[in-house]
This record gives sequence, structure tokens and C-alpha cells, in this order.
Amino acid sequence: MTYVVTESCVKCKYTDCVDVCPVDCFREGPNMLVIDPDECIDCTLCVAECPVEAIFAEDDVPADQKEFIALNAELCRTWKPIVERKDAPADADDWKGVKDKKHLIEK
Repeated sequence: MTYVVTESCVKCKYTDCVDVCPVDCFREGPNMLVIDPDECIDCTLCVAECPVEAIFAEDDVPADQKEFIALNAELCRTWKPIVERKDAPADADDWKGVKDKKHLIEK
């Protein structure tokens, strides 16, 4: 099993999760992060660190977010690893709690 970054991360892109990942499985896109399922060791450390509750165990991804399982696997192939915490975008707090953001993902 792996962990999956879901829609809540879009346009927020907090990187608190990156700091605690022991295997550097996060990949950075223009406006969100994803998890490389081949690198994730299911340690659960990132889940509690995410301020927007965007990270779920693959088996626990909400039904309306299941497409993010494949999306993480796809995007991690082209996005670069992120191994250090960075500042969130200036407007990240404005996007917290906003629903239906999938169409805003910048690939």
C-alpha cells in the first residue's frame, strides 16, 4: 500500500510532509505535490503533518478522490523530487477548504 496526495493539496502546496518523509518520496509540481508509490514505505508520518488533510492511505482515499491514486503515479514520473521544506505559495491559505480544484492542477 502507498499514500496518496489528493485534491486538497492543489494550490496550497504546503511542504510540511516533505520534512518528515524518511525516503524522499514526494514529487513537486507547479501547484501541488504527489507521492511516488514505488518509493513510499507506508510510514504514515506525512499524514499528520499535512495542514489541509490531503494525504490518505491508498485504501482510505475518499470515493470522490480515487482518481488521485492514478494521478500521483502518473505525475511522479515527470515531476522532480522535493527533499526540503519550502514556503507555501503566498495565497495558499486562501485555497484551504476550497473544493473541486482538480481542474486547476498545473502539469
